[in-house]
Amino acid sequence: MATMSEHIKSILNRLPEKPGVYQYFNAEGTIIYVGKAKNLRRRVNSYFQKDQQTNKTRQLVRHIADIKYIVVDSEQDAFLLENNLIKQYQPHYNILLKDGKSYPSICITKEAYPRIFKTRNIVKGAGEYFGPYSFGNTVDLFLELIHKLYPIRTCNMPLTQANIDKGKYKVCLKYHLHNCCGICENKPEAAQYNEWIRQAKKIIRGDAQEISRLLEQQMYTLSRQMKYEEAEHIKEKYLLLEKFRSKTVITNTNAGELDVFGYTENNDNVYISILHLNNGSIISGQTIEYHKHLDESKEEMLAFGMQELREQIGSTTKDVIVPFIPDVFDENLHLQIAVSGDKKRLLDLAKQNVEQYKNDRIRQSDKLNPEQRAARILGELQSLLKLPTLPVFIDSFDNSNIQGASAVAGCVVFKKGKPSKSDYKRFQIKTVEGADDYASMREVVRRRYQHLIDEQQPLPNLIIADGGIGQMHAIREAVEDQLGLQIPIAGLKKDDKHRTQTLLYGFPPVEVSMPVTSEVFRLMVQIQDEVHRFAISYHKSKRSKAQIKSQLDDIQAIGAVSKQKLLRHFGSVSKIRNATLAELQPVIGNARATAVYDYFQASLTP
Repeated sequence: MATMSEHIKSILNRLPEKPGVYQYFNAEGTIIYVGKAKNLRRRVNSYFQKDQQTNKTRQLVRHIADIKYIVVDSEQDAFLLENNLIKQYQPHYNILLKDGKSYPSICITKEAYPRIFKTRNIVKGAGEYFGPYSFGNTVDLFLELIHKLYPIRTCNMPLTQANIDKGKYKVCLKYHLHNCCGICENKPEAAQYNEWIRQAKKIIRGDAQEISRLLEQQMYTLSRQMKYEEAEHIKEKYLLLEKFRSKTVITNTNAGELDVFGYTENNDNVYISILHLNNGSIISGQTIEYHKHLDESKEEMLAFGMQELREQIGSTTKDVIVPFIPDVFDENLHLQIAVSGDKKRLLDLAKQNVEQYKNDRIRQSDKLNPEQRAARILGELQSLLKLPTLPVFIDSFDNSNIQGASAVAGCVVFKKGKPSKSDYKRFQIKTVEGADDYASMREVVRRRYQHLIDEQQPLPNLIIADGGIGQMHAIREAVEDQLGLQIPIAGLKKDDKHRTQTLLYGFPPVEVSMPVTSEVFRLMVQIQDEVHRFAISYHKSKRSKAQIKSQLDDIQAIGAVSKQKLLRHFGSVSKIRNATLAELQPVIGNARATAVYDYFQASLTP
C-alpha cells in the first residue's frame, strides 16, 4: 500500500495545467480546504514547496491526506464553483463568513391590501423585501415619506375583500387622524390603494423622479381646472418628495444602477461593504465580515465579497466602482477605480461605511473581552515595529535632575498593555557626576537588567526611552554592548510643546508612522506620561529630603521624631530658622530647642 506522501506525490504529478477547483481532504475524508486556480498544476504544487510556505500553509499541508479537483472552462467558472463549494462544505481552513449585526430592510407584504414596514427578519414568501440598508437612516426616511404621501394601512388585521364587503371591520383612530385611508371599510377603491403601493415601490427602488413628475403634472392639471384646494394638497406632496430627493440623491453622474464597494482589514478579519445606487440614490447597502484562515490576498477577498454581497442584495448591474481590481471577476462587469469627482466621493463613502462597521465590531468585541482589546493593540504595535514577539512586557525609562543635583531615574513597567505599578523601579544615580543624561541612562539600564538576570527573571519584549535618538543609543550600549542582550528598543519623540509626537525605532532610528487617533498612539502617550510622572515625583521627593537633611540632620541633638514635630508645627525649615527660643521650647523641650536655636544663630553669624 502506497504511503500518504507517495499518494499525494502521484496526484501532484498528474494535475492538468487548466483552470479548475481543488479540494483538500484530511485522513477522515473531510474537506478541509477548497481553492480555485487558473493553472491547477502550478497552484496546487505551490502549497508543497517549503520555501513558499507560511506558518498557516504548513499547518494546512500537514493535514492533507487526499486531493481532488474539478476542471472548468475559465477562471471565472472556477471562482463561482469555489464560492458554491465553500458555502456548501464550510471547510475549516477557508475564509469564514462571520455573522454581524443584521441591517434593516423594507418589507411590502403579499396581502390583498399590503403593508409597508421596517424589518430585520426576512421571511420567504411573506412579501417583497428591499435592502438591507446600512447607510444612515435611509429606511426611516423612506417610511416617513411613504406614510406622509400615501395613507396606507399599518394595522396587522388579516384583511380580505370578502370580509370587508361583509362589514366585519371598523375604522380606527388613525383613520380619523387622516393617517390611514380606511381600506378596512372600502373607503378608497382597491385600484387606488394598489396604485399607492406601486408608487411607493417606485420610490423605494430609487425612481422618485418619475413620481415627482407625476405629482407635478397632477398639480398643474388641477390648477387649470381651478381645483385649487386639491392642487395645494398635491403641491404639499410634491414639495415633500423633492425635499426627500435632495436628502437621498448622492450623485447625478449615473442615470441607472451602480454598485460601490469598500474594503478594510484588521489582523485576519476582512470587512467588505456595498452601496447600491439607482438614479443617484442609495437604495440599499450591506457589510460583511470574513475571517481568513490562510494568507488570502486582498484581491481574492474582494472578489469573494463582491460575489456574496451582490447575491445578498440581488444586484445585477454591470457598473461597479471598486477600491482596487479584484483577483477574479465577471468579464461582463464594468469595473472602475474612481480617482476624482462624484464617483470618488461614492468610493470614499463606501470606505467610510466599512471602516465604521469595523470599528463597531472591534468596540463590541472589546467590551466583551478587555484582554482581547489589549492583545489587539499590542498586536498592532508588534506589526508596526515588526517585533519578533508580542510586546506583553514593556519597560520605559526616564531621567530627572536639576543641573546634576538629586539625579534619579525611573522605570515603569506595562504588562499586557496596562501599568504594573508593583514592578516600577526607582534609581538613584551612583556613578555619574553632573548632568549627563546618557551616562545616567546607561547606568540605570545596566543595573535594571543585571538584576533581572541575577534573579533569573523574565526580560521585557520592548524597551521604550522617554527621549530621542541619544537616549536610544545609550540604552542600546547598556543592553547590547555591556550585557550582551538582544531586546528591541524604541524612543518617543516630543514636539516643541513637550507632547508626544512620534515613535522612533531601529538603528539608525527612523520615525514610525502612527496616526495620532490610533489606540497604539494613545498607549505610547500613556507610557510616556507615566514614566515622566514617576521620575519627576521621585526627583521631587529626593530633592525635598535633601533640603531638610542639609538644615536639620546636621544638628546632633535632633532625631527623626524631633524633626517631624518641628516640621509639623512650623511647616517649613525657613520658619524653624526664624523662630525664637521661646517658640521652639514648647515643641521639642528646652535642651533640643536650645541646640536648634544655637545652630541657626551660628549660621547667621558673619
